[in-house]
Amino acid sequence: MRSVFSAGLLDGFLEKQFNPFDFSIGVSAGAYTLATYMAGQAGLSLRIFRDIATSKDFISYSRFIRGGHLIDLDWLLREADIHYHLAPEQILHNGKPLYVSLTDVMSGEPVYIKATAELFTQIMKATMALPVLYRDFPVVAGIPMTDGGVADGIPVAEAIRLGATRIMVIRSRHHDYRKHDTLWHKYIRWKLKAYPALQRTLQERVSRFETVINLIRHPPKGVDIIEVCPPDEFHLSRFGQHFQKLQLGYDAGLQLAESIIKRWSASGRQEFHRDG
Repeated sequence: MRSVFSAGLLDGFLEKQFNPFDFSIGVSAGAYTLATYMAGQAGLSLRIFRDIATSKDFISYSRFIRGGHLIDLDWLLREADIHYHLAPEQILHNGKPLYVSLTDVMSGEPVYIKATAELFTQIMKATMALPVLYRDFPVVAGIPMTDGGVADGIPVAEAIRLGATRIMVIRSRHHDYRKHDTLWHKYIRWKLKAYPALQRTLQERVSRFETVINLIRHPPKGVDIIEVCPPDEFHLSRFGQHFQKLQLGYDAGLQLAESIIKRWSASGRQEFHRDG
């Protein structure tokens, strides 16, 4: 639910007709908000957050206790398609690839799949399928997958590998946020004892996070990275369904868009001067 911040920021980009990116990589719920941006469908993510994701049919603790999904992604994606159709064909026709980050359940390693019309719904469900909280592992290209944030929640290294030299990272946490190993995460790992590679990746979540934050703030020579974080007053839990807090998070992103566009333009001018 914290991705409502990125939904506002990206809608602000759409208002300003700002899309200088050669390609994009989305992770978890952020992949869906990114897809609406790539499709040029301003306001769509907010409507889904506000009208569908706040439903008890999507997040249900009582259902989870009874052995069902805490987050029912099948219901969410079905309702979103019926009421607020995201047009993947628009994403594919703009000539700018969208990659979605997933985690291979059997290897525990990240997988980056280019969105296609045929795979769109499968990869969107897989990248949001938080292990244990969504009881199944969606199968993509014959491989069981889970939430992309497990193996690579901020795929900056992959963007660099793909050739990016100017990168914008849109986060859903404050600038100073640090991950910690909690009892809840230990419980998740225990529930996944039948999947040792995935369990090991989850064990490494804190160190992996620290590695990518260090990469963002100390990029290799020739790479410029703009890190965009929510303001300090943005407080929303992962499963927070409070309408007012969701709206405030969206508005925070929307209001930040113009200043981020200016930062991007300024960094581009600096790059030009360095190149002579």
